[in-house]
Amino acid sequence: MAEENTNKENQDLEVQEVAGMATQSQPEVEKQQENPEKFLKEFNWHNYEEGIDPIDDEKLEEFEKLVEENFVDTLDDEVVTGKVINITDRDAIIDINAKSEGVISLNEFRYNPDLKEGDEVEVLIDVREDSTGQLILSHRKARVIKAWERVNKAHDESLVVNGFIKCRTKGGMIVDVFGIEAFLPGSQIDVKPIRDYDAYVGKNMEFKVVKINHEFKNVVVSHKALIEADIEEQKKEIIGQLEKGQVLEGTVKNITSYGVFVDLGGVDGLVHITDLSWSRINHPNEIVELDQKLNVVILDFDESKSRIQLGLKQLSQHPWDALDENLKVGDNVKGKVVVIADYGAFIEVAEGVEGLIHVSEMSWSTHLRSAQDFVNVGDEVEAQILTLDREDRKMSLGIKQLSQDPWTDITTKYPVGSRHKGIVRNFTNFGVFVELEEGIDGLIYISDLSWTKKIKHPSEFTNVGDELEVVVLELDVEGRKLSLGHKQIEDNPWDKYEDDYGVGTKHTAAITEIVDKGATIDFNEDITAFVPQRHLEKEDGSKLKKGEEAEFQIIEFNKEFKRVVASHMAIHKEEEQKIVKQAAKKAAASNNDKTTIGDVNADLQALKDKMEGKE
Repeated sequence: MAEENTNKENQDLEVQEVAGMATQSQPEVEKQQENPEKFLKEFNWHNYEEGIDPIDDEKLEEFEKLVEENFVDTLDDEVVTGKVINITDRDAIIDINAKSEGVISLNEFRYNPDLKEGDEVEVLIDVREDSTGQLILSHRKARVIKAWERVNKAHDESLVVNGFIKCRTKGGMIVDVFGIEAFLPGSQIDVKPIRDYDAYVGKNMEFKVVKINHEFKNVVVSHKALIEADIEEQKKEIIGQLEKGQVLEGTVKNITSYGVFVDLGGVDGLVHITDLSWSRINHPNEIVELDQKLNVVILDFDESKSRIQLGLKQLSQHPWDALDENLKVGDNVKGKVVVIADYGAFIEVAEGVEGLIHVSEMSWSTHLRSAQDFVNVGDEVEAQILTLDREDRKMSLGIKQLSQDPWTDITTKYPVGSRHKGIVRNFTNFGVFVELEEGIDGLIYISDLSWTKKIKHPSEFTNVGDELEVVVLELDVEGRKLSLGHKQIEDNPWDKYEDDYGVGTKHTAAITEIVDKGATIDFNEDITAFVPQRHLEKEDGSKLKKGEEAEFQIIEFNKEFKRVVASHMAIHKEEEQKIVKQAAKKAAASNNDKTTIGDVNADLQALKDKMEGKE
């Protein structure tokens, strides 16, 4: 029964629709009948064939107006705002008031895990219709386009932007600005040097866009630029109030080997290493630390006040003013070696008070050596005050004064003629300096090194550091001089040689060397004699040669100059003179027989024959 009623209702509705259509089309039929020719002429056969019902122009205009008001013009490069109407497991359905809804993968919303229905998002038409006729949108591309628009606007209008520091990189940091990765140089993080970059990672900060490279899509931002303007104002205010002697509070900004830079609140000043402490220091980090707050005094600045010289030690009393008033020359003091130079060492006897120990005051020795031979930096030493000038703040010290002067009893320890052993310390062209003990040196002249050897330079006889036995020859107490001898430890062998090799003595030896104007012969290890050229002549008139052995007669012996001259010719000339004398004596003895010229010639001929070996 119910089914029959339903069918009946459906039939009634169909009848009503047909009646309505008939009623609606009645005026059109009447128009067609009034002017059939015009109707046929204007009849749209295409619409008839396609089954398209004719629509009034007014309705078409109304429809186009509704489309224009409610649907967007989906241009490829235009970013529009859409609303999330549904979220599936993989996609978000976005309504952009187009003919159909668009789809965006949820991967593009990873940065926004709280995305929900009703949220408005910026999108870009990615694909108008895919293979299924679906409109594909892109939120990521829309974000990039909008981000670059905002970055360019911030750069052009010097706007402040917020950014998230993502990570550290070489030379700076990577910052997320509007979804774009921008570079933040390390020098642009702050006006102060940054020592811990990692402390900024994960922070949100304000920045200014300082540079954009459109070709390579690079963006450079700066946080320092935001605070420089304020600092510049503070700097002008501080500089305008600077005065010498003014004490200001500052923060240690940088430490170098030559000093410390202090931030006075936008203005930097330098405390030179010499103005950090009254004491001598090797590096400023012995006194201050980075980021340490301290008071400093303004010592000087240039006309533009861009270079400010500061002082730290000037805020405390000068150490010389606090030096014990009872301290005087002759007192012994203790201190630490702080500096060593070739000429001496500086000893800090009190904080900021130094005295100089000259190298000559380190030892009684007359041989000046380097100060490093006696002390090292950091050594604790005791010394005696030699001079003290409080007005000029100078003090000289001595170490050797703490021990007895070795020259005090020099005549007792080193009388003339006494024998001792010493160390060769130095050479000169004329002799050797020998140290008998610390502070006692003596000179051995080159002529006092050997009785027999002819020495041109002391290095031919001995070496520095060698031990020599010496005899004290002379002693000058006032002049603090000792004259020593080495050869005097033995008797002079030339005293004996004077008897053995005196003038007229004869000796057999071989020619050692042929030299200019003669030759040399060695009689022993000490005596080398010279034979003049003409005294090399043999009986037959020839000359002796090197290595040839013969008899020689000493014709000159000088012990002082160790000079010996010998002759071979004197040997056979002496024989010749003997024969002549004998012939003359024989002639004088013949009283009865008168000697004739022929007799004399016969005698001379006999002598000549003998010399030539004919007999």
